[in-house]
Amino acid sequence: MAFIQVCVNGGRRRADAPGVPEQPNDVAMSAAEATDAGAAAVHVHVRNLEGAQSLDAADVDATVRVLRHMVQQPIGVTTAEWVSSGQQRLEQVRSWTELPDFASVNFHEDGCEELAELLLERGIAVEAGLWTADSARRLLASGLADRCVRYLIEPMDQVIDEARATTADIEAALDEGGASAPRLLHGNRDTTWPLLIDAVRVGHQTRIGFEDTLVLPDGSAAASNRDLVAVAIRLAERFLGEPT
Repeated sequence: MAFIQVCVNGGRRRADAPGVPEQPNDVAMSAAEATDAGAAAVHVHVRNLEGAQSLDAADVDATVRVLRHMVQQPIGVTTAEWVSSGQQRLEQVRSWTELPDFASVNFHEDGCEELAELLLERGIAVEAGLWTADSARRLLASGLADRCVRYLIEPMDQVIDEARATTADIEAALDEGGASAPRLLHGNRDTTWPLLIDAVRVGHQTRIGFEDTLVLPDGSAAASNRDLVAVAIRLAERFLGEPT
């Protein structure tokens, strides 16, 4: 069975698609439906009451608290610098009282090492976001690679051949450094479905959800995160074990 994480919202807003959840109750309902459909973990971008992405304790605590009541699978949040950065980001993370199970840390961002150390000190597992091979090498140089719960291989290229080349470079850097944690490969927008299939074929974890795509493999609009997860699981069952 493939490990498929659901990324329920990301930077999307309800204006992008009616099924995108924003506020805690909607996020938790969408996550619960997706985990019922088979998602093994949940990744959330928390928003405040005005709809802006947030790492403030009041907003993170409220979202994680509701998720805990409705979702049995591990819960993760973003810590991306476009939400908050520098000392403010560290102070916000220190203030959380409803702790997620894991948080993603992008290893091309300023202060990523200190942020990852803080999360680990607080008992929050770290997903290392790797957009390029340089990010992978920075992770390895930090000495944190073996303390991560997984590596997120997430090329930003929108041409699939370029995305696969970036993926290969990241994998090679991880292999050379002896990185041993599980790898989660995913795309976004045009590369979402091809890279999901690639991940399944090589035995990596993967993810799907409105953060990465609004459409099903045939190009039709997805009604919900549950629909995206259900289709991803059917694809995984189809391609699991096939040669690359």
